[in-house]
Amino acid sequence: MSGKLLLLEDDRLFGETLVDFLEGEGYDVIHFLSAKPAIEAVYEDDEFDLYLLDVNVPELNGFDLLKQLRESGDRTPAIYITSARDKEALARGFHSGADDYMKKPIDLDELLLRIEAQLRRQQKTQKIEIGEYRFDMERLVLYRGNEPVQLPKKLAELLGLLLRNRGEVVNTEEILQEIYGEENPGTGVLRVYINKLKQLFGRESIKNIRGVGYCFDA
Repeated sequence: MSGKLLLLEDDRLFGETLVDFLEGEGYDVIHFLSAKPAIEAVYEDDEFDLYLLDVNVPELNGFDLLKQLRESGDRTPAIYITSARDKEALARGFHSGADDYMKKPIDLDELLLRIEAQLRRQQKTQKIEIGEYRFDMERLVLYRGNEPVQLPKKLAELLGLLLRNRGEVVNTEEILQEIYGEENPGTGVLRVYINKLKQLFGRESIKNIRGVGYCFDA
C-alpha cells in the first residue's frame, strides 16, 4: 500500500526515524516540526491521505490543529502519536476528530498496520474520479455529474474491485472469486463486463494482461 502522509512531530530524531521507516514501506512522508507550516501545507495541498500527529508541538497543539481541520470539513484519517497517557488526553484526542491513537513508545510494525487499516477504510468510503464520472466506493454507485448511472450489481462490484487496485493487475481468478464466490460463471461473463466498463471509460481504461488478469489504468 502507498500514500502521501503528513507527519507532525517536533522531536526531530524520532520524526526522522518514522520518515525513514515509512518511506521504506513505500509511503511519501512530509515531516513538519511545528503546527503552523503543517496546517498551511494542508490548506495548500489536499492530496494527503493520512495525518500522523504529535500533540505537544510548537504554535498549536495537535488536538486543536485537528479540530480546526475537522471544522473546515477535512475528513482525512488522522492518528495521534503522543506521550500523553491519561484517559482525559485519550478522550480529547478522539473528540477532536482522531481516527486512532498510539501512546509512545510505539512499535513501528504496529503503526504500519494501523496506517494500512485507516487507508483501507478511507478507500472504501471515498468517491473516486474517473474522467467525467465519480464512483462512490461505499455505496457502489457511479455518477456522471450529479446523476447516477445505472449499473448491474455485479458490474458495480467489479468496478469497485478494480478501482481498489487501480494501477495494479488483479488476477482473473481473484476477480471471479470475490465477485461470484462459489457460483463461478467463467471468464466469458467477466469479459462481457470488462467490455461494458470499457464502453463507459474508454477502450484504454482497462488493460487485459493475457493469462493473468486486468488492470484499471484510467
